[in-house]
Amino acid sequence: MLNFNVDFTGEFFAFFLLAACAIVGAVLAINFTKVVHMALSLAFTFVSLAGLYVLLQAEFVAFVQVLLYVGAVTILMIFGIMMTKHQSEGREPGRPLLETLAAIGCLCLFGILFYAIRNASFPKPQAELPEDNTMAIGKLLYSAYAIPFELVSVLLTVAFIGAVALAKREKEEEEEPK
Repeated sequence: MLNFNVDFTGEFFAFFLLAACAIVGAVLAINFTKVVHMALSLAFTFVSLAGLYVLLQAEFVAFVQVLLYVGAVTILMIFGIMMTKHQSEGREPGRPLLETLAAIGCLCLFGILFYAIRNASFPKPQAELPEDNTMAIGKLLYSAYAIPFELVSVLLTVAFIGAVALAKREKEEEEEPK
């Protein structure tokens, strides 16, 4: 069952380094008490995931990961943190029973996933992947999927305008004298 025939290559070590960075960043994001530190550790996790995408030869997904999550979402979180008022609140006391149950649940989930992955049979790809997958995605996006792409951009624009309208209405309600 535990047949570990592994070639110790640079790609193997890069995978484990990036996976460890992603896990450490995620654990730190959960455990930090300051929100800015949480956002920065989350950005660290996103960058590590982008590195894992590069190892999987999904350069476009890695680029989108860095552009959207690291660039936009993390910066948006930091701006949101800086623009809002935060009052210092104490850390809630630890709950040893819940923490123990969570650790047992995590170990059980790890065991189930390890067993499932070790016993899975992955089919061979039917067709050869394109040499330049970013160009292939771009050609498909702007030819066969042009209409859904434009509909998503209209949807995002409408959502943005709605968010601005709601924020403006809330601000006007706060400023009204009572």
